[in-house]
Amino acid sequence: MMTEQEELTFEALPPSHGRGFAHTWWGRAWQKALEDTVLDGTLLRRGRKHARAGAVGAVAVRPGRLTARVLGADRTPYRTDVLVQQLDDADWERLLDTIADRAGHIAALLDRDMPPELDEDAAAAGVSLLPGIGDLQPECGCGEWDHCEHTAALSYLVARLLDADPFVLLLMRGRGEARLLADLQERSAARAEQETGPAVAAGVRADEAYAAAPAPLPPAVGPVAEAGTPPVLTGGTEPAAELDVATLEFLVADTAVRARRLLADALAPDHAGAPLPRELTESQDAVRMAATAKSAGPGGGTDAGAGGADGAAARIAVRLARGSGRDRGGMERAVRAWRHGGAAGLAVLEDDWTPDPAALARATDQLAAAWDPGTRPDLRATGTRWTAVGRGAQLRYGPDGRWWPYRKEGTTWTPAGPPAPDPAAALATVLEDA
Repeated sequence: MMTEQEELTFEALPPSHGRGFAHTWWGRAWQKALEDTVLDGTLLRRGRKHARAGAVGAVAVRPGRLTARVLGADRTPYRTDVLVQQLDDADWERLLDTIADRAGHIAALLDRDMPPELDEDAAAAGVSLLPGIGDLQPECGCGEWDHCEHTAALSYLVARLLDADPFVLLLMRGRGEARLLADLQERSAARAEQETGPAVAAGVRADEAYAAAPAPLPPAVGPVAEAGTPPVLTGGTEPAAELDVATLEFLVADTAVRARRLLADALAPDHAGAPLPRELTESQDAVRMAATAKSAGPGGGTDAGAGGADGAAARIAVRLARGSGRDRGGMERAVRAWRHGGAAGLAVLEDDWTPDPAALARATDQLAAAWDPGTRPDLRATGTRWTAVGRGAQLRYGPDGRWWPYRKEGTTWTPAGPPAPDPAAALATVLEDA
């Protein structure tokens, strides 16, 4: 919950054994900043153990600082802080201009997503959005002058918070969501006014207005902050017959979200010169909708029948699986792949590809350079897939040149996380929980 405009407090998360902490690329960048700074592997393992065991209490996030009480191995609570460098006013001006230049960045943030292009554009403007080595400074009541298992536990847990909401990172960097969006709205309005120019004075004759070349256009439509609430279709007196109300409400809500994104893209300054997005196939769109249904739940808060929203989401997923030629397990794996990498992630799961000799050579060189001599796991190659022998882990090399981690569940290989340019980093996503 928000305790004040520039502070967020997150309730303590329950224990969660056997899973990684960060799955988004920005959450993993945060985790990497910690692990690159703290070279003591034993300390990091203790921190991960504390974080998974629920030893980290409520986390307060405010500009430049994270705070929580963390239980030590003897159950002694310590006040633990991690300090993060804030952006100065000049950095924020450049970052806000960067976000406002592309309406797609704003739309992504509102969807609790941070596209890699935003980080790249910010870096081009001279702003380091994500922390690097040494940027996470520790303060702990245990008396350690450097990072300890308590600050490591807090940092690992915060990776989960970042996964769910990139605005947490922006708050740490100095500005909360409300202020950031207000600043962006002000910039967008100012730019729209500059583009439309002064309005035609009242009382001008129509022929005179049309004779002015060119006549000013009406003010441009501004970005939409969020998709509208779909109508509630239940509660009428007539029977619904064969109509699946929850499914119809989900489709309406999904259409509203997609319409808002299309509007945001159309309002981007570089829209005219931007390449057209690749249209999804019916099979890909079925997975996208199934992922949306599972994460948001259909029905807009209405009674979805037996099982509630979860039951309706399951029914929708079954219908989408059947319509796209997948069984239930196949759709669940496809949804995981989609969440980790969209259409590219789905292609790595379901499509086989044969790299040309140059691409295969790049993959081989990356594998050779990823580990220090004598530390590389035993990898068995099959096409574009490298399986860690006896570890239940696999790397898949995608057509985009990235490495995708997979975990063996029973007899089936399942997507285990987002891609990474480094094969060792991708494989670590699976092995840390093995």
